[in-house]
Amino acid sequence: MSEQNHPINILSQNELPLQAEIDALQRELNEVERKVFAFESILRSELANELVEVQELTVLYKKQKLAKKEKRIAQKQRGKNYTSPTSLKPLTKVIKVHVSEVDEKERKRLYREAMLYVHPDKFNMDEGQADLATEVTTKLIDIYQTGDLKALQDYHAHIFSGNTLVNIAEHKGVKIEQRSKSEFLKTEKEKIEKLIEQVKKKYTYRVLMDYPEPMTFLEELKLYYNDRISKLRRRTRVG
Repeated sequence: MSEQNHPINILSQNELPLQAEIDALQRELNEVERKVFAFESILRSELANELVEVQELTVLYKKQKLAKKEKRIAQKQRGKNYTSPTSLKPLTKVIKVHVSEVDEKERKRLYREAMLYVHPDKFNMDEGQADLATEVTTKLIDIYQTGDLKALQDYHAHIFSGNTLVNIAEHKGVKIEQRSKSEFLKTEKEKIEKLIEQVKKKYTYRVLMDYPEPMTFLEELKLYYNDRISKLRRRTRVG
């Protein structure tokens, strides 16, 4: 967009106070995001092993539930006299490709990076609200288990390019040029206010504001994730 076409290139005296409000809100947003994201980055680093294992076990649990469901459907289709096998249908065996020690280290690095990237980072200890990006995680685990470094590199790039996220058009098809400068500024102000509200609703923000020592929250998270891991291990145990 050229400078002369930008809707806020020239502001009237009535619009200058609104622009000043926007600038102040943007500074507030930047500061709140900086604090929250830095805190969450520390939490992710300290909980990396737990976060990865929870995702792996969650995917395994969903696969096992699906296998049980398919088994029940097959039984119904065969009739009440059908005698089921004594064990569950085994999950599809992954054929693993041999890789060198150097490639193995790179595979582990890419895998952990991608697993932590797709983690929802809610840290609110509410399983009902936690979306573990199961579809993306399942494919990532499957690729990792094959040992195919090239395939893992490609999927890693695919994840970090944002292709796995749902993007919503910010202005829903309305061209900026079609709006007056005042309308544009009001929209910008509302947008930044909503972003600030979203960040402040995050559990980690409340921890930063309410906890005398925010890092004590890390111990709560460790207990929570260790408990989840223990339960998932029991649920996914075969035999």
